Amino acid sequence: MDNNEFTRRKFLQLSGLSSLSFLLGGCGTPALADLVGTLSEPLNQKFQELIFQPQKLVPEFLPSQIEPNNLIINSFRSTPIIDLEKYRLIVDGEVNNPLSLSMADIQALPLTSMIIRHVCVEGWAAIVQWHGIRLREIITLAQPHNQVKYASFQSADGYYESWDIASALHPQTLLAYQKNGEPLPIENGAPLRLASPIKLGYKQSKWVIQITLTSQLSIFKGYWEDQGYEWFAGL
Repeated sequence: MDNNEFTRRKFLQLSGLSSLSFLLGGCGTPALADLVGTLSEPLNQKFQELIFQPQKLVPEFLPSQIEPNNLIINSFRSTPIIDLEKYRLIVDGEVNNPLSLSMADIQALPLTSMIIRHVCVEGWAAIVQWHGIRLREIITLAQPHNQVKYASFQSADGYYESWDIASALHPQTLLAYQKNGEPLPIENGAPLRLASPIKLGYKQSKWVIQITLTSQLSIFKGYWEDQGYEWFAGL
């Protein structure tokens, strides 16, 4: 097989345990999913990290392909009420320059736009245009220590997630504050949410209020991951 054809997606199709774990995790069979996940997760994560290309761009779509109002709204809890005047994005952990950024601070940084497919583990997808700041710009401002390997995200509704640092630094990983050319709706995660074509939807936290950069992955990996879903969850 040509090396260019050996993509992550093809690997996942060939890796029986990995695919089985992923499917069971989303199909309501928690006991078997937990067993398969326990067996396959370490191997699966290592291979996904090995295959992942941190700087390779995912092909984007044309404006004519945008599917407006096609995001299904799934809330962990009720939609949080956020006072934009008081809102701050906290960036802490193993960093030399902890941050507390207002939305004005964030919007003063270079704006990036991308049209990508948002893929949900429940089986639906939507092509969306996101506008925001590259996450790596925020991470760079915080001056992380060399040993940092993970970024953890806390949301205003109590949802929590964690990413590998390479995925967090990918050039198409955004902290988005606009959707399809308009201010980001509160139900889609305003004032700030993760958006990226390299991760499944449950990794893309809404209402982000805190990012913690660390060298060790917490035992609390993510809300859905702690219930048996795959942690790396790449596309």
